Amino acid sequence: MTDVSVIGCGHMGSALIKGLSRVDTHRVTACDLDTDMLEAVEPYCARTTTDVAEAATADVVVIAVKPAAIEAVLDDLDLPASATLVSIAAGVPRAFVQQHTDAEVVRVMPNLAAETGNMAAAVAWDEPNSAVAGLLDDLGEYVAIDEEQMDVATALNGSGPAFVYYFIQSMQKAAVAEGLDADAAETLAAQTFKGAAETVLRTDEDLESLIDAVCSEGGTTIEGMEVLWDSDVESVVGETLGAAAERSRELASGFDDE
Repeated sequence: MTDVSVIGCGHMGSALIKGLSRVDTHRVTACDLDTDMLEAVEPYCARTTTDVAEAATADVVVIAVKPAAIEAVLDDLDLPASATLVSIAAGVPRAFVQQHTDAEVVRVMPNLAAETGNMAAAVAWDEPNSAVAGLLDDLGEYVAIDEEQMDVATALNGSGPAFVYYFIQSMQKAAVAEGLDADAAETLAAQTFKGAAETVLRTDEDLESLIDAVCSEGGTTIEGMEVLWDSDVESVVGETLGAAAERSRELASGFDDE
C-alpha cells in the first residue's frame, strides 16, 4: 500500500483520486483549499485536508493545480529527498519544480480517463520510478518520453479527449441526420471509438492494415473512406494538435524565464 497525496482536487485531481479508489493499492489523501471540492472527493479517499503540510507526509505527492498556482504550492511544500513529487501542471518544466524541492521530480501528462482506469499518460523522469509506474498502471496506459516531447504529448493525450469527444459528437449528429435516435447514435458512436481504440492497443497490425481490413472492395466503408481521403481532415487534425502543442510551449516559456 503506497501513500499518495493529491494536491488540487479540480477536474484532473479528482479524476486521479476516483481512479485510484477503484483499486486497493494506494492510500490517498486529498488536499485543497476549497472545502466543496474536498467534500466531492471525500468518498473516494482515505482522508481530506486543507493543510499542505499534512499532504507532504505521503510517499508520492501529486501536484494537480493550474500552472499559475504551482509556485505558491511548491513554496508551502517541504518534502524530503526520499519523497517523490509528481507534477501534472501543463507547460511546467521539471527544472522549475526541482528548484523548489529536494524530492525526486517526475512530470506526468495524464488525462481525465484516469477516473475510469482508461487513462493515457506520458511520463518524463531521470530513471523509472516504481511507485509512480505502479500508480500509472492502476489508472491506465502510460509511455515514458523525453521531456522535450512533453508539449506534443500534452496536445495528444492531454487535450486529445476533447478532440475525440468532438469526433464522436460529429458522428452522432450525422447519424441523427440520417434518422437514428440521438441516444442510440451516441452509444453506437462512442462504443465504436472504444472498440476501435482497444483493437489498436491489442493487435500487432499497423493502422493502415486495420483500415484496409474494414474496407471491402465495393462496400460501404470504402465509400466513406474515399470522402475522408479526398478531404483536408488530416491537415485539420494536424493543425488542431499543433495549436495545442504551441500553447503548451508558450506556457513553458513563462517558466523558463524565471
